[in-house]
This record gives sequence, structure tokens and C-alpha cells, in this order.
Amino acid sequence: MSTNRQRNFHRLATLTLVLTLLVIAWGAFVRATGAGAGCGSHWPTCNGQIIPRAPSVKTLIEFTHRVTSGLDFLMVVALLVLSFRAFPSGHHVRRAAILSMILMVTEALIGAGLVIFEMVAGNTQIARAAWMVAHLLNTFALLAALVSTWWFSRTPGVDSMPAPTPLRRFLRMGVALLLLTATSGAVAALGDTLFPSASLAEGLAQDLSPGAHLFIRLRMWHPIVAGAVGLYLLVILGLLANQGANALHRRIATVAAALVLAQVTIGIINVVLLAPVAIQLLHLLVGDLLWMAMVVLAFESRPTGTASA
Repeated sequence: MSTNRQRNFHRLATLTLVLTLLVIAWGAFVRATGAGAGCGSHWPTCNGQIIPRAPSVKTLIEFTHRVTSGLDFLMVVALLVLSFRAFPSGHHVRRAAILSMILMVTEALIGAGLVIFEMVAGNTQIARAAWMVAHLLNTFALLAALVSTWWFSRTPGVDSMPAPTPLRRFLRMGVALLLLTATSGAVAALGDTLFPSASLAEGLAQDLSPGAHLFIRLRMWHPIVAGAVGLYLLVILGLLANQGANALHRRIATVAAALVLAQVTIGIINVVLLAPVAIQLLHLLVGDLLWMAMVVLAFESRPTGTASA
């Protein structure tokens, strides 16, 4: 009976993780299309209505994001409840489900703050970047918690195999650098949305102009940071792919390295094509998958196994 509950829980965790990725992508679509103010400054209602009447396209985009976010919230609530039925006291899955619920609440509060304080659409205030960074860090933490919930519910009782100690330290540094890269990417994406360029040459001129808005000046640093961090990750992941403690460990490191190469390639295409919305969303999705792979790799590289604590 317990095994069946755990299998069903893992299925629900998989669906929740997939839905969360879709919600994150749609949230980026809201930002890229300038639809963040589609429901005005009202929250949780949309323009003062529970269901908007005769909505505009931007209102539909924003309202869809709110509906899917609400569904995702309910699924995390279900995960929390079922984790206490399917797993014993003190199990890692329970702790991860609790953390997922906490981070889902803070995610909703940050999203509400963006709307209520009008840090959306064409707002160019510097404070908007701070809100976006907070939103991104919370989203990445939420993804890590959900991946943890999913990963440790897949085969209960299986402990992780530690990586060599020096590589473990470098891997932790890689996770931190990936967060830095994602943060710079969020600001760069905001700059592309608020200050679009008609050509690559015009974009470079904007980046180098001493009178340019801070978002534009910061935009040029993302490719530099991403390139340096990408090279660092490829070295570490290459070593882990060859020196991993087991076949699963080496496979995850190989997948993560492939995602790094894909992300750098998509990033270059994004710059050359002047950040079209479709490429921005693909860039975000691959970045999320890379983050998830790095989180799982960090789990599999812990010094001791605690999955079934």
C-alpha cells in the first residue's frame, strides 16, 4: 500500500514539476509581451473582477498566467498533504514538500507585489530589477525544492554516491555561479524588453553609450558572465562525467554539460536575432533544465546519503 502511494506521489511530483516549468515560461511570456499590467494593479482580482469581461489580449495573457499559477499552487498543496501519507516521519521528501509549499507562498507574494507596486509592463525604475532578481532567486529555489521532492520520491531508500571531495567543492561553486548568471540574464532580458534595438549595431551602440539607462549598461555584461561561467561548468562537468561515483552520476554530468553547450548556443542566437520572444522562452527553458540538472547532481554528490532519512 505504501509503495503504491509513493508511486502515485512520484507521478504527481512529475506533473507538478512540468506544470511549474510551463508557468515559469508563461510568466516570461507575460514580461516579454509587456502584458504584466493586463489586469491593472489589482490582485488577486483582474481589473477588479474575478473573471475579466471583454478582456484584451494582454489581459488574457496575464489572466492565464494567474490561473495556471493558482493550479500549480493547489498541486503543491496536494504534494504536501500526500507526502505525509506516503512517506515516514523525517523523510527527505516530506522536508522538500514543506519547503516547496513555503517557497510557493513566497512566489505568489512576490508576484502579487510586482502587480500591486506596478513593477511590470513599461516600468523602467531601478527597483524593478531588484524585484525581478528576488523573483528569479525564489523561482530557482522553488524549482530546487520541487526537483528534490521529485528526485527522492522516485526510488525510496536509495542513497547518493559522493563525488571526489575537491570536485564537490567546485560543483557547489558552479551552482552559485549559475545563479549569478541567471540573475544577470534576468536583467538583460528586462533591458531587451524595455529598450529593444532595431539592429545588432544599434544594440551595441546603446550598450556603450555613457548616457544609457542602467538596464542597458548591465545588459552587455550577461554574455561575458555567461561565457566565463559556461566554460567553468564544462570543465567541472567534464571531470565529473569521467570521475563520477556511479553510472547515474556520470550520466547526469554529461546531460548537464550538453545543456551548457545548448544554452550558450541559444544565447548567441538570441543576441544575433535581437531577442525574439520564442528564443527568449527557449533560452529560459534550457536554463531551467540546466539548473535542475545541477541541483540533482549536487544531491548525488553529497558526502552521505540521506534520501531515506
